[in-house]
Amino acid sequence: MKAIIEHHSQLIKVDLSKPLDISIPLRATKENVNVWYIGKPEIEPVQLGDWVGSIEKGADVNFNNIHFNPHAHGTHTECIGHITKEFHSINENLKQFFFTAELISVAPEKYFKDTVISKNQIEILLKDKTPEALVIRTMPNMKAKKNRHYSETNWTYLLEEAMVFIREKGIKHVLIDLPSVDREHDGGKLLSHKAFWDFDGNRRMDCTITEFIYVPNKVKDGSYLLNLQIAPFENDATPSKPVLYKILE
Repeated sequence: MKAIIEHHSQLIKVDLSKPLDISIPLRATKENVNVWYIGKPEIEPVQLGDWVGSIEKGADVNFNNIHFNPHAHGTHTECIGHITKEFHSINENLKQFFFTAELISVAPEKYFKDTVISKNQIEILLKDKTPEALVIRTMPNMKAKKNRHYSETNWTYLLEEAMVFIREKGIKHVLIDLPSVDREHDGGKLLSHKAFWDFDGNRRMDCTITEFIYVPNKVKDGSYLLNLQIAPFENDATPSKPVLYKILE
């Protein structure tokens, strides 16, 4: 179904019948994506005495408890509350869910013993575009990203200068296929998180970072309408389901 959507006085034509889901589902298996040195998610039926919340085991319904960490076990969206002493909820701060977005593919650069995404790379790929959201796909892009265990891998991260550039471009939402925009072991500096949210300046309360996405290779770089779907958790982060719609000419 093709639709013309008015977004901030801009008419955007998309095909709503062709959503491009770029989330990683949460599964209660060891193959689930994982980071931050904890175990796999758990999805298990409730047990109350002899009653087990499973149709297979005689119940009328399936009735599961789910134990997971949004930062460690799949696609999640976080607000500034992730790095503040004061409590801030993603559910409180994210009030709009459709954004213009630009998808770029980046081959990380060597930086001492690390691999990073630099300001220069972002600037070249964005050109003069100023989307509300930036979706970053790191290269090479393999399906193994959907079940990789990232702890102690020293993953690619965004340099602080890159995040300052993104902030100064007015981009309010960053989505990336890595466990964090910062270095795995950075001594608690969180330079890219802080730069993006302008932690020491005029804090950007309605801006978000989404990590652990996966953008299939068939999805081409370019301009999209992003539907950033979140679960209404009163927490700094929540599982999320970002969906792209290709903007039609």
